[in-house]
Amino acid sequence: MTVLNPHLPAVSIIGVGHHLPAQFEDNETLCRHLDVTPEWIIEKTGIERRYIAAVDDTAWGFSVAAARQALAMAGIAADQLGLIVCCTFSGDYQFPPLSVKVAQQLVASNAQTFDLQANCSGFVAGLTSASDRMRVDTSVGYALVIGVEMCSRYIDRKDANTAIYLSDGAGAAVLGPAKPGEGVQSSAFHTDPSNYEAVRLRGGGASFANNGRPFDATVDLMEMNGIATWKQAITHLPPTIRRACAKAEVEVKTLDFMIFHQANLRLIEYLVRKMGLGLDKTYTNVAQIGNSGSASLAIALSEAVRGGHIKNGDLVALAGVGAGFNFAASVWRWTLGVPQ
Repeated sequence: MTVLNPHLPAVSIIGVGHHLPAQFEDNETLCRHLDVTPEWIIEKTGIERRYIAAVDDTAWGFSVAAARQALAMAGIAADQLGLIVCCTFSGDYQFPPLSVKVAQQLVASNAQTFDLQANCSGFVAGLTSASDRMRVDTSVGYALVIGVEMCSRYIDRKDANTAIYLSDGAGAAVLGPAKPGEGVQSSAFHTDPSNYEAVRLRGGGASFANNGRPFDATVDLMEMNGIATWKQAITHLPPTIRRACAKAEVEVKTLDFMIFHQANLRLIEYLVRKMGLGLDKTYTNVAQIGNSGSASLAIALSEAVRGGHIKNGDLVALAGVGAGFNFAASVWRWTLGVPQ
């Protein structure tokens, strides 16, 4: 195996965790408010239910719960963290950053903090940002990357374009030092702004500020063009994964496992086939959890690791697509075994 950039230290994922709301909504319940059937939702998306945050749930609460699991698996204390990155587009406040609140609650007194907004590709972008930072500055030591969303707060439950997909939750990963050749091998990104308006939430932004105006559902709730999203994903995500593999000097067919952003089960099935792999090479939870934005890949990764689907030494690709549209993929030589 070629060791890429041997002059830089290796960084690997050493702990994962996730947290879901206590309640979920199945298709039968959702369809009481929609002009579609439960069978239609499953046919088009494969989604059977989605998790919905309670009124008093918070993004920071979900984040801290997932982070504590990841820290426990990694076997490190919060004050050993040199960096905390929260990947989200639905944090509790516009500012300060959610990552600062997480640091406060974990008592991570030595951590740099920042939030990263790349929509549903955010967790892969966050892992790359954190690992890059660690490789050029070893004093960082350990990093915590969290994907968290409260999507239900921003959707119309009567809008089939969004309500059938979106859910809430958080996933986390702790990054730490690894042996040469282990851990992150490469990352690749792509942006196609031609459908910039296809998935959006305008309310609260500077062009649609809340100050001085009443609530307006046409701008204050999420809008999504599913067909445009599908076309973007099948066009640009496979080449982005291939570029990440090429940078790691491996073939796609040699990947042992892949985990995608959990947008739509039918989309994942299509992408796996397009990559020339079988469904045994991936893990999905979108049918039971729904699409939790930048949290979705993080939650799926945590469940896959805890379920023993990824083995030490496996070559693993992580890949996601976010609104805008932006695409992210990374390749890892896995070193975290199944927890005992």
